[in-house]
Parts: sequence; C-alpha cells; structure tokens
Amino acid sequence: MIAQAQYRLTAADLEALLALARAGTLAEAAARLQADASTVFRTVQRVEKNLGQRLFERSRGGYLASDTMLEIARHAERIESELEAARAAAAGSQRELAGRVRITTTDSVLRGLVLPALRPLAAEHPRLQLEVTSTNELMSLTRRDADIALRATPKPPGHLVGRNIGTIRFAICAARSMPASQRRKAFDALAWIAPDDAMPEHPSVRWRRKQWPRLAPALLVDGIVGVVDAIGAGLGIGIVPLFMLANQRELVALSPPLESCESQLWLLAHPESRHLRRIAATYQHLAATLRLPDKLAG
Repeated sequence: MIAQAQYRLTAADLEALLALARAGTLAEAAARLQADASTVFRTVQRVEKNLGQRLFERSRGGYLASDTMLEIARHAERIESELEAARAAAAGSQRELAGRVRITTTDSVLRGLVLPALRPLAAEHPRLQLEVTSTNELMSLTRRDADIALRATPKPPGHLVGRNIGTIRFAICAARSMPASQRRKAFDALAWIAPDDAMPEHPSVRWRRKQWPRLAPALLVDGIVGVVDAIGAGLGIGIVPLFMLANQRELVALSPPLESCESQLWLLAHPESRHLRRIAATYQHLAATLRLPDKLAG
C-alpha cells in the first residue's frame, strides 16, 4: 500500500478502529457503534489505504489488530476517556453521578457480595446505570467489555489497576434439613455436588480431588451458585465460599474453613478509564464495602 501524504486520522476513524480492535469482528464492532458492518468495513479499508499499511490481520475468526493498531488503540483510548470525562462534567453537578458502569464478576460473587454492596450506591445515585454481567469467563477490560471486574485469581494481569479485597475461604456444606445420621457419615460416603467439568481448576474442585481422588460427584453443575442451589434442594453436599453462607439460611457448614482451599478476590479496572467519576466512585465504593469472612459466622 502507498500512503497518502500527511493523512490525518479523524475522531470517527479512531472510534471505528478502536471498536474493531476491541470486538474482533465487523458485526460486533458495528453493534457497539450502532452502525452497519459495511460502514465499519469501508472505514477500515479507507484508513488502511490512506496510511499505506494494514492495521488488521484478517482470518476466519475475525480481525486481529497489528502492532501499529495496538499503538493507535492506546492513544484512542486516552482520547475516549477524556471525551467521556468532558461529557460527564458537562452533564450536571459535580456531586451527582450519571451514566453507565459495567461490572463483570462470577455468579457466586454477584449473589453473595456485589448485589448487596450495590444497593446503597444505587440509592444514593439514581442516575447511575449499573450493568452487571455474571459469567465464569473472564471478560476483557482491555477491550472495554466491562469497566470494573471482580475476579478470584492469585495474580491479576499487570496492565490493570487492582486492589486485593481479601482471601476467599471455603467449607463443606449440606442442607440444614439433612438428618443428623447423614451428617455423621464420612464425607466421601455422601453424594457430592461440584462444577468439575465447567470449572476444573476451581479451588474447591482441586481440593476435593486431592483429598479423594476416586470420588466422582453425583451431580455436576456449571458454577458455584449451582452448587449452593443443589445443596439447598437436598441433593448432596458440596464446597461453598464462606461469604455465601451468611445469606443462605438453608445451608449449614459440616466442616471448619478448609485448609489449602482458598483464592484471592481482586477488584480490577482499566487505568485509562478508572479516573472517570462514575467508574472511580463505583470502584471506591466496592473497595470500601466488600468484606470477606475468614471464619464461620456464629
């Protein structure tokens, strides 16, 4: 490709390029921009022709940003963040928070920690729109699939701003309705509920397999909330985070907190967007509100 002399990227060019770099497909980029895929395609073609170089590698899987495009994206993200900050400043008073904040976390952290913590924030800032995604897959803060993430991980990515909320501890639990005669049985003689296939590296799965290598769960579920619900329904026993027990009155712990069965909960944000008032306020609220128990209540 031959570059046109002194071609100047426009704000619209940067918006389209950044959307495609984050999304990886024309369809998803168009959806983010609320435009047609053909419009995004033509924009990328025009920019590449004018710059005299390819910014994306095409494949059956979609569009992969080149090193040059990644550098452009870093600058575009800073421009995007500054523009959002300017819009927020123009939208109203400095006290009132407005706009959307996207939070991603796991199903168990959402139910046990995040939803209770968001109640006072939502009441104080009614114009703040909170979008919460519950998934056991790691959504990308770099691609801006979310603004804030709460993840259980021993070591978060170095390019993200992070705060360690604390240690997630676990206990073996059963339904409170389980007869005492059943509770006295050896753990490996009871029916187990676990997310082995969906979450093979989860601390609870690794711990149980180490303790009883030949034990096969009677019921497989796709997440920790599934474990909790199935235990409550009386289908067996399983390993549950301590932070979920406080609001699960139908469950009872059969063990103390398990040794060598734990994880770290991290609150994460992208450094380019964390300074935006609505994101910073939500981040600080979660950091100040979220607490993890290290022992059983009562």
